[in-house]
Amino acid sequence: MSVSQPAGDAGIRRLGELAFAAGNAAAVQTATRLKIPDMIDDKPVPVEELAERTNLDPHLLYRLLRALTTYGVFQEVGGRCFAHTDASLPLREDSPDGIRNLVLWIGAPWTWRAWPLLEEAIRTGKSVIPGVFGKEFYDYLREDAPEDEQLFARAMTDSSVRSSDVVAQTIDLTGVRKAVDIGGGQGLLTRTLLDRFPDLHGVLFDFEQVVAGAHEDLKAGGRLASRATVMPGDCLKSVPVEADAYILKNLLDWPDESSRAVLRNIAASAPPGARVIIIDSLVDAHPDEMRITTTLDLFLLMNVGGQKHSLSGFDKLFAETGIEKLRVDTVPGTLPRLHLIQGSLRRK
Repeated sequence: MSVSQPAGDAGIRRLGELAFAAGNAAAVQTATRLKIPDMIDDKPVPVEELAERTNLDPHLLYRLLRALTTYGVFQEVGGRCFAHTDASLPLREDSPDGIRNLVLWIGAPWTWRAWPLLEEAIRTGKSVIPGVFGKEFYDYLREDAPEDEQLFARAMTDSSVRSSDVVAQTIDLTGVRKAVDIGGGQGLLTRTLLDRFPDLHGVLFDFEQVVAGAHEDLKAGGRLASRATVMPGDCLKSVPVEADAYILKNLLDWPDESSRAVLRNIAASAPPGARVIIIDSLVDAHPDEMRITTTLDLFLLMNVGGQKHSLSGFDKLFAETGIEKLRVDTVPGTLPRLHLIQGSLRRK
């Protein structure tokens, strides 16, 4: 097609939907915050009833829900009554899919100030957060936006709940005596691995304020306390644990210099031959998921100057930090698909 020819209706429509995508995100997040999905069970509910329960004008609420139905979020049944779809059910608080907090996190207030500066991030390769809030991203969350920090923690916990079992079934830690879950949050993966491998000792390693909320099973007096250590620390500074395996789930999304620092800190403490197991999605592994992973890649660039990696990107990190790649496995039943990228520290 010549560049001077009209693009056609389909191309114009796609561009229009992309240009209005912020409005679609805001609609999903608004309905979620209003808890509309929790007000609908297995029968359609009239918009007037939903409006009464949310203290909103029925016509204005109808306009919100009508917009969402065009993307398959809710279904209008019988005129101004709304029912669930497979895209609205996961937004319920009691949904086993646990995506509600992630949807709210993606639309947290700070994001609406940061996204307009994407061009700056593309030009500099750095986070735009210091320019907006005067401090680095995690400092901003901790000091100025504790509700967003808590939302982030809940979203990450939900993610662990969804994936811990299948990840634990995919990892083979047979013969491993001690494994460290670096940046392991509240320890759901650590707990699951300890249940699967009865001879394993697990170390949960994360910031002090994070491990303070560690799962009760891992704390002193807990069900798994005899085989668990809860250790506060900052992996960017050191990883002062000698172990047979080091697990990093959704962690190496920082700028590469930070990712290299973490891997080198592991190498400084680990015995030769220790395994390094990265659990992460790959930005270009599955074409049907790239709408999520490539946008997430831009999200990370914008907030921490980070990125999602391709497999070749992890190969490069391994080569730069003395790790020999062993194998790559796909974790079934995860979205975006998680992969286990496993390596071992070269013997000196």
